[in-house]
Formats: sequence, structure tokens, C-alpha cells
Amino acid sequence: MAINAAGMLALNQAHVTETSPLDLPGMQALIDQAFFVATCGAGGAEAFLLAVDQDADYSSPNFLWFRARYPRFVYIDRVIVAASQRQRGWGRRFYADLFAHAGRAGHTMIACEVNAEPPNPASDAFHTALGFEAVGTATLGGGAKTVRYLVYNLAASAAAG
Repeated sequence: MAINAAGMLALNQAHVTETSPLDLPGMQALIDQAFFVATCGAGGAEAFLLAVDQDADYSSPNFLWFRARYPRFVYIDRVIVAASQRQRGWGRRFYADLFAHAGRAGHTMIACEVNAEPPNPASDAFHTALGFEAVGTATLGGGAKTVRYLVYNLAASAAAG
């Protein structure tokens, strides 16, 4: 299925509090350099996960935080599931596919951030259940948002499993 940048952007805009604002050229630029994209419904209009690796040309302060600290990683930039698609396993399916793809490519670290302020308890619970661990925090937007930086160690998970 073709990726639908406009549909993904519309879903992103509906959840901008949990993610961050983006315009169509910005969404297309992320898609064009994505390490991994998973979608549901019209190429991502109902759910999607978009991840880049450490080599992406991306100025997100969250991505740059990881790049300054880790030489190699896969960064989950956005994962959004529309209300109509929640509780159907899309998040777990997307993450499982990403973990498998990253492992095949020799990556050992998956990175992301979750809002602490404004809080995102569903995302916190999801990432905790998967085994992500906090490695830092940052305050962004002049204090409007605080994030927790999380990592998932694929190598440790494989050794334990």
C-alpha cells in the first residue's frame, strides 16, 4: 500500500498535543528518509509509525538529543493511532515489526520520547509494558512541554528471550 503523507499529516494534526506540529513538506521529508514506516488505513490515515535512524537529516530537538549521546539508534518519531483503531493491537504490531526490521539491520537500540507534561499516560504505560527505560528528560517550547527520553535495548531483549 502506498504511503499517504496527507492522510498521515491529518492524523498527526489531530494529535499534535501528543506529537508535534508538522507541515506536508516536513511529513514528506520524514517519509522520504524513513528507516521504517508502518501504516493502517489508506496508507497511514488511521494509524502509523514513522522511524528514522541516526543518519537522518532532521532538526527535531528530541532526535538531536539522542544523536548527541548514541552513535547508532532507530528513533521513533511518531506513532499515532486514531480513536477508531485503538485497542486493536496496531501499536504492538507496529513495534514488533520495527524491532524485527531494526534487528535485521544490525541495530540494537530503539529510542523515543513520551510527554511527561502534558502527560500521556497511555503512551507511558505502553512503553513501560514493552520494556523501554528512561534515560533522560528535557523541557521544550519555553516550558510548555516536558518529555522523557526512552530506549529499548534489542540486544538485551534478545539475550533474555
